[in-house]
Amino acid sequence: MAVRVFLLAAALLAVSCFHATASDTSLLQDFCVVDKLRVNGFPCKDANDVVAEDFFFSDLHMAGGNTTNKQGSAVTPVNVAQIAGLNTMGITLARMDYAPFGQNPPHTHPRGTEILTVLEGSLYVGFVTSNPDNKLLAKVLNKGDVFVFPEGLIHFQFNYGTKNAVALAALSSQNPGAFNVDKMTVDRIQGQF
Repeated sequence: MAVRVFLLAAALLAVSCFHATASDTSLLQDFCVVDKLRVNGFPCKDANDVVAEDFFFSDLHMAGGNTTNKQGSAVTPVNVAQIAGLNTMGITLARMDYAPFGQNPPHTHPRGTEILTVLEGSLYVGFVTSNPDNKLLAKVLNKGDVFVFPEGLIHFQFNYGTKNAVALAALSSQNPGAFNVDKMTVDRIQGQF
């Protein structure tokens, strides 16, 4: 019996330690504005030197980037590189512009859940569950609609319309990561069905 209790306690400790290292750090102070003059990670700027501009970004009203690339989309990130005050806050924002038939191809964010809002146009969006069924959950979104992509699951967005589309995405991590799934991998997975 004592061995079982010990093993259970050890397992719970191991799981809780793993979870702690797999998430953004918690705030230890009100904010930690990045001192961009430093090179090792993101150290904090002296609180006396913090200004309102450290928490400000003004370009999301403009179309971001060129959508004449092979994906037909452009992403304007708003993360700690654009807003130094986002450091340690655990959030990221992105504007996504889609040309007609443009896409944000299958990808995953290993460290963050994404919530997407359509601002203009319509998007066909979805994600694939990781359970044994690998079920596709997809929906057509119109202006004002919101969809959530759970952390770590492969997801996509596609503008099936003949007009441009714009969406705003928020992610639950200051560094959610992004891993694109290439066509060869998609073909290999599809070949198993």
